[in-house]
Amino acid sequence: MSDKNLKYAKASLKNELKAVDLFCGAGGLTHGLEKSGIKVELGIDIDPACEYPYSANNDARFLLKSVDEVKASELLEIYDGAELKLLAGCAPCQTFSTYNQKADSSDERWWLLLQFSRLIRETSPELVTMENVPGLAEQDIFHRFVQDLEDLRYFIDYRVVNCADYGLPQHRNRLVLLASKLGTIKLLEPKDLKWRRMKVEDAIGKMPPIKAGCIDDKDALHQSACLSDMNYERILASKPGGTWRDWPKELRADCHKRKSGKTYPSVYGRMRWDEPAPTITTQFYGFGNGRFGHPEQDRAISLREGAILQSFPKKYKFIAPGKPIKKKVVGRLIGNAVPVKLGKVIGVSILKHLEQYEAAI
Repeated sequence: MSDKNLKYAKASLKNELKAVDLFCGAGGLTHGLEKSGIKVELGIDIDPACEYPYSANNDARFLLKSVDEVKASELLEIYDGAELKLLAGCAPCQTFSTYNQKADSSDERWWLLLQFSRLIRETSPELVTMENVPGLAEQDIFHRFVQDLEDLRYFIDYRVVNCADYGLPQHRNRLVLLASKLGTIKLLEPKDLKWRRMKVEDAIGKMPPIKAGCIDDKDALHQSACLSDMNYERILASKPGGTWRDWPKELRADCHKRKSGKTYPSVYGRMRWDEPAPTITTQFYGFGNGRFGHPEQDRAISLREGAILQSFPKKYKFIAPGKPIKKKVVGRLIGNAVPVKLGKVIGVSILKHLEQYEAAI
């Protein structure tokens, strides 16, 4: 899609489409939709920690509320005056994640997807989008969600994509669904956008150097977790793209020596400059939690670097001025977010769909 066509789509549709972002988190999806030219009116989330970053960085209201308590009338009031409505969201994905070894069919988070379906049925938006982990596509709950959309006469496209193919400096496989009552819709292919593939070096290669346990003078979020003496020795022995198997035996953890531990090579490793990062999780700031060691400096990546690898702008605000920065909280906000760049891909795909719909009528 050329820049000229994208500008046309923005200009012709910006006053006709209003969006609501369910399970909005810190605002990754909203920020990406806004960057594409879509007006997001409201973000809804149950986590109080999301309110400041969402409101401080986006031109949208924030509602602190569980989605299962949201009434259709509340959304319809937000949509008032819009010719086209978009309902977007990413139901909490831990239930379906390959990292979650404990969730089962009794987990209440499964039913948040059905609450999403309820609000679609009760508000009848012309457009719907959902982003989630790939494992969701294998679950009966997802097929029920898709069947509900089909019963409501939506055209549907869903697929699993690697965000690195769309220019995210991170390997992150995600399930993306688009649905429209207007006609056939699809997520644009990487070749349609022609966005440059990015590496870790492109994203964080020029960040100021810091040491483990230190904070950058100009950006408090550019801080790295402390390392124990043992983990400091381990990161010294780690190679970019390598694993704990590169270490001398005396540095290996007890779990690595057990037969079961040998199947988890993707922990205690460094990233590579010349590749996209591994999937950023909620605990990316810990060296032992994945391949989250800095490619060159002897530390785990910082909170800010994790946010940048999720394609948040370098000055995206996560914590209110004067408030303490808690790594666990900020890590959750960043790791759970829809990457901003993927949000933009979704937004551009929707605008392209609307442009084609306009041309056909």
